[in-house]
Amino acid sequence: MPLVRQIPSAVAKTLASLLMVLVAFAARAETQWPMTVTDSAGRQVTIKSRPQAVLLGSGFNLIALSLIHPDPVSLLAGWSGDMKGDNPEIYESFRRKFPKLADVPLIDDGTGPGLSFETILTLKADLALLANWQVDTEAGQRAVDYLSGIGVPVVVVNFNDDVLTRTPDTIRLLGKIFEQEKKAEEFARFYEERLARIRDRVAKHPGPGPTVLMEAFPGADRCCWAYGIGGLGEFISLTGSRNIAEGKLPRPGGMMNAEAVMAENPDVYIATSSPGGKYSGLSIGPGVSAEEAEQTLSEAVDTPVMASIAAVRNGRVHGLWNFFNAIPLNIVAAEAFAVWLRPDLFADVDPARTLAEINERFAAVPFEGAYWISLKK
Repeated sequence: MPLVRQIPSAVAKTLASLLMVLVAFAARAETQWPMTVTDSAGRQVTIKSRPQAVLLGSGFNLIALSLIHPDPVSLLAGWSGDMKGDNPEIYESFRRKFPKLADVPLIDDGTGPGLSFETILTLKADLALLANWQVDTEAGQRAVDYLSGIGVPVVVVNFNDDVLTRTPDTIRLLGKIFEQEKKAEEFARFYEERLARIRDRVAKHPGPGPTVLMEAFPGADRCCWAYGIGGLGEFISLTGSRNIAEGKLPRPGGMMNAEAVMAENPDVYIATSSPGGKYSGLSIGPGVSAEEAEQTLSEAVDTPVMASIAAVRNGRVHGLWNFFNAIPLNIVAAEAFAVWLRPDLFADVDPARTLAEINERFAAVPFEGAYWISLKK
C-alpha cells in the first residue's frame, strides 16, 4: 500500500496561490481580440485590441472606471475637463492618488461637447468613450464620425438616462472592454441587490408617498428649475412618491414658477447642487463638510416662496450632490431618496454605510464629503 504523506500547510498555501494565478491567467487569455460589444446606444462596436490609450468624452466617466480598475488613469490618452471644471475637489482627490492625471491632455474646453479634433488627432488613441448626452447632439455626432474616420472605435456609455436599468449593464460593458469582468459583475450585483430591496418594499406598500419638489441649483433670485421624471427624477417615482413636475414639464425638467410651486404645496423639498457654490449658494458634494452643506441648504430655503410650502414648514428639506446624475454611485442617492421619502419603510437603510462599502470594496479613490444632507427639524 503506497505511503500517503501530508503536504505541509505552507506548501499547500503556496500551491493554492499558484493555482489561483494560473486560473486567472487562463481566464485572461480567453479574452478574444478583436472584441465586438453592444454599447449603451445599441451600436455594435468592434475594438481591435486591448485598449491602452482611451479618450474620455466626459471626465465624470473616470469615476465609473475607478470602480472596476485599480489604476484608471493609466488607461487614458486624453480626457474632457468637465469633471475638473465642475467639481475640482473630486478631481484633486484623483490627482493626489494618481499624480499623472495632471499630465493627461484635455480634449475639449471643459464643457464636454466641444471636443477638439486637432488635439485628438495627436493622441494616437485606440478607443473613445463618449457619454450618451454627447452623441445626442450634432457636435457629438460629428465627433463620432471623425473618430471612426481615423480608426478610433467609439463606445457610448449611459449613466444619465433610465439609470436604474442602465447603470448595472453599463458597468458590465466597461468590465468586458477593460478585462475587469469579475469586479464589474460584483459592483453590478451590489447595485441590483440594493435597488431590489427598495423596489420590493415599495411594491408591498405602494403608497401613496409624499409629493416632492426637486430643484436644481436653487437661487434666491429665481424659482425654480425643477427635475422632471428623467435623470434623478426617476428616484422619486422609485419610492412610490409623486413629483409635482410630472405632466407639467419635459422629461429632463424645466422652469416651474413660484405660483405653481405654492399651489402644489409639496410635502418634501430636495435641492441639488455642487461644491463651493459655483452654480448656486448651496454647497454640497465632494470635499464639503456636513456643517457647510446644512448651513447653505438652510439659506437656500430662506425665501418667501419656500417658507410657504409644507415641506419647509414641516422640516422635510434635503440636499443632494447634483452630479449623482452622471455616475454609477447613484445607488447611494436612491437609498437617500428612500429614507427621506418613505422613512416608515426604510428605517434600516443607511446610505452612508453603502458608500463606505463602495469605498472599501470598489473605489480606487475614496469618495469623501457631504454628498447628501437633511435639515434638522
